[in-house]
Amino acid sequence: MAAPEPFTGVTSHTPLRHHILSVLVENKAGVLARVAGLFARRGFNIYSLAVAPADDSQRFSRITIVVDAESAPLEQIKGQLDKLVNVVDIKDLAPREALERELLLATVPVGETTRAAVMDAVAQANAAIVDVGPESVTVMLASTPTACDALERRLESFAHAELHRTGRVALPRLSAN
Repeated sequence: MAAPEPFTGVTSHTPLRHHILSVLVENKAGVLARVAGLFARRGFNIYSLAVAPADDSQRFSRITIVVDAESAPLEQIKGQLDKLVNVVDIKDLAPREALERELLLATVPVGETTRAAVMDAVAQANAAIVDVGPESVTVMLASTPTACDALERRLESFAHAELHRTGRVALPRLSAN
């Protein structure tokens, strides 16, 4: 089986090449630190990292790592991960064969002049308002990284918003595109 093509995304000025790795590990203290340490020692750049228990027993966790394909060859990264004792399985997910999602939460100040524009941005992004205060709203979007990027750019036009993104999680698609 050939290695998947890296994702080519674009920021405002620099093209990025990413690989998505889904790594199943034993859910034990220090495993995430060892995985992150491996990347740091080898000079591999992690673009996004998300981790959570992968089963009801919480015996295993799944780490989704989006890695900069320019920082090291993919086979070298997978080989180094495979050497770690607590790593159970490593899957390289091609972006066109993966279902990716990310969570964005943002608190946006709103006033009489900006409330309608914020509501419009939320509606156009298929996002939701999950909390309302007297002078701000908290917006949530669980969607593709591209949709989160677009909403983030729209929210930048308002007064400084507090914003947090989880990083990507991904699983193989069940259906062909």
